[in-house]
Amino acid sequence: MNFSPIAQDICLTIPHISSNPNSLLSLSSHMRLSLLSPPLSFLRSLAGSFSHLPRRRSLCNYCTHYQRRLFLRSHPGAAKANQPFPSLQQVNCLSHSVEQLACGPQSSEPLKNWDFSNYDDSGSDVFKLDDQPGAFKFEGGGAVLAGRDTKHLESPGVEVKELEEVPEQWRRSRLAWLCKELPAHNSGSVVRILNGQRKWMRQDDATYVVVHCTRIRENEAALKVYKWMMLQRWYRFDFALATKLADYLGKERKFLRCREIFDDIINQGRVPSESTFHILVVAYLGASIEGCLDEACTIYNRMIQLGGYSPRLSLHNSLFKALVAKPGEESKNYLKQAEFIYHNLVTTGLEVQKDIYGGLIWLHSYQEVIDKERIMQLREEMGQAGIDEGKDVLVSILRACSKDGDVEEAEKTWLKLISCNGGIPSLAFVYRMEVFAKAGEPMKSLETFRSMQELLKGATITGYQKIIEVLCNAQHVELAELHMEGLVQSGLKPLTPSYVDMTTMYLDLSMHEKLESTFLQCLEKCRPNRAIYNIYLDSLLKAGNFSKAEEIFNHMQSIEAIGVGPGSCNAILSGYLASGNHLKAEKVYDFMCKKRYDVEPSSMEKLEYVLSLTRKEVKKPVSLKLSAEQREALVGLLLGGLQIDSDEPRKKHMIQFVLKENSSTHSVLRRHLYDEYHEWLHPSCRCKDDSGDDVPYRFSTIAHSYFGFYADQFWPRGRPMIPKMIHRWLSPRALAYWYMYGGYRLQSGDILLKLKGDNEGVEKVVKALRARSLECRVKRKGRVFWIGFFGNSSTWFWKLVEPYVLEGLQDNLQGGNPNDSAEARDVNFDTESDGEESEQNGSSS
Repeated sequence: MNFSPIAQDICLTIPHISSNPNSLLSLSSHMRLSLLSPPLSFLRSLAGSFSHLPRRRSLCNYCTHYQRRLFLRSHPGAAKANQPFPSLQQVNCLSHSVEQLACGPQSSEPLKNWDFSNYDDSGSDVFKLDDQPGAFKFEGGGAVLAGRDTKHLESPGVEVKELEEVPEQWRRSRLAWLCKELPAHNSGSVVRILNGQRKWMRQDDATYVVVHCTRIRENEAALKVYKWMMLQRWYRFDFALATKLADYLGKERKFLRCREIFDDIINQGRVPSESTFHILVVAYLGASIEGCLDEACTIYNRMIQLGGYSPRLSLHNSLFKALVAKPGEESKNYLKQAEFIYHNLVTTGLEVQKDIYGGLIWLHSYQEVIDKERIMQLREEMGQAGIDEGKDVLVSILRACSKDGDVEEAEKTWLKLISCNGGIPSLAFVYRMEVFAKAGEPMKSLETFRSMQELLKGATITGYQKIIEVLCNAQHVELAELHMEGLVQSGLKPLTPSYVDMTTMYLDLSMHEKLESTFLQCLEKCRPNRAIYNIYLDSLLKAGNFSKAEEIFNHMQSIEAIGVGPGSCNAILSGYLASGNHLKAEKVYDFMCKKRYDVEPSSMEKLEYVLSLTRKEVKKPVSLKLSAEQREALVGLLLGGLQIDSDEPRKKHMIQFVLKENSSTHSVLRRHLYDEYHEWLHPSCRCKDDSGDDVPYRFSTIAHSYFGFYADQFWPRGRPMIPKMIHRWLSPRALAYWYMYGGYRLQSGDILLKLKGDNEGVEKVVKALRARSLECRVKRKGRVFWIGFFGNSSTWFWKLVEPYVLEGLQDNLQGGNPNDSAEARDVNFDTESDGEESEQNGSSS
């Protein structure tokens, strides 16, 4: 079988993804111990503990007594009713039922039927599974499928003496006591208890405690003991023990803990076992946290390249499934990884299923440059394997044809789609319209749209948007207006993209009155963006209405969600120069120099003459320097979780802006932060145009020594830290940005702020807040602290930060947004902290 160059050289072209576990420390606050309710989790743990215990009477009696105490503590009603303790057979039955709830049917059959024929009419083409009875339900990014296939993976056995084999009675008693007590304590208490046993405890004793904790599913306690072991002078690295503990933690989806041991095994010069690789990939796939999919790809690649293992078919399929589970614009970046999975399937002789072919063609169809030869090769291999091209493949081919206007191939594909059962997907009409538009035949696009209305009993929003775009580009004014009116009357959303197309057409045709009326209509019916404001600004300047243009420009500056960019600044600058208003032109130029916006050559020639009349030397762009507002905002953002990557040898530091795509607050904040720190942004992170719609949710600054102060204070040695002088920097503006970036307001009106650091640093923050009469409480969950303002304290906090909160976020943050507070709702200040230390209270309330 022939492979394309991308498949042949894939081992050398897999993009490097950082394997530093510290890069995922921020993910720990999102971890959850289990999706099951406490009783089911208990019964599952109980069943596992019985299955792993040796059949020795003394130890079984001890564990039965211990489990009975836990059962009665979790089920007080059973004690009152004198209900008998469940038998081993009953517990095993319950365990099986829990396994079915957690992982689905215990079938080892490979996934046979992924349905790619359902498409989202919103325009985001994603893979969706069939909802027919008996179909596999995809959960957690593919982790369920691969998580069931771990029974026969190679894993070394741990050699450990059983309790009754220990010769000394006193040692047996102490070990039994430790096994009983340690699971009930936090990390600090565990370390204190173990430190008290240093005189007699050795490697074999600690190993027994770790193994016992894993037997009763107290894996967190086992990890605490294992970490304590590593610090002792008698410690010897035990590969089998590390593997066992990593596997148990990974099966509980505790990927950070598992990765920590995984990295330690590699640092010891050993290659982790196949089971550890497999389970860690599954653990990452089972988490919906950003960055986990990249880490899963990293471990999968190292499993093959470093370990020399051949992953199971289920792992190949699960990882591939996770790669194509996102919308196409996000998944297209994983093409090389998907080709690598396909390459491994073929070279190891595993079955390549229909949906692997379909997924690869789907990913290729989203690339900027279409590899027609590779798509044709995949189609030929599908035919050789006896696999028919389904609707999912045909729609992907249509999408690829729409990129370069290949009408001939598109028409062949369209005929095949018509012959398929179940109707034609709505996106197929959209791609066919795009094909004809690229070929310069807009009327055929209109015929396709009318066919869409007839066959689908109405057009979708993507269909309306595409036909309006095509007609506007062809400058068919009456037809475009007719379909725009139809779109408004249909009640479909969003309308803004179509309004942008309409106003662009009017601007090209110099129809300024119609453009203004369309702009005002857009303001009434939807939320406008910077693009349509820029078009209106250009229209006013082109019509010579400079006073109105200046008013619109100032209005854009006052709205944080809109703002001004290089395009709008160049437009108003050319307007001032044309009207002879040189003083205002100089002010705009100074602003552009501060933001490091490029001045268009046509304006620069006139500007140099104007500046030469008032200045001795033309002012060049100033050197990079943070303003006072930028410095204050940066303090609040860093407290909220902003990260700094440092290159210590070169003394260069880069700020990483990472915002949540599912947060309406971050959606507004990203636009503001992009504009506020525009002059510092890395060239690769800058938008292609000035519309403001393509601002990414992840962008970074250039690497610069100027950020060294902030790196030393907030991120020394790559770890989050709270500065000693933080009380001097907690200004109202800093608190406002902390709130917008890492805070939540609940429905009850209470305010929560997220914070990372140590206990000493948190105490300093609390003292600084109390100095401002802001009483608060602190709750620790894992490695994250939560600072809560309740009752009157939340009211005073809001009054303090309100003047500095973005205009577009004040209603959102003042009233509480339930969509943004899901993480914060899990924080309960009335329970004991989950971290290593106990809860700290900033007040007595």
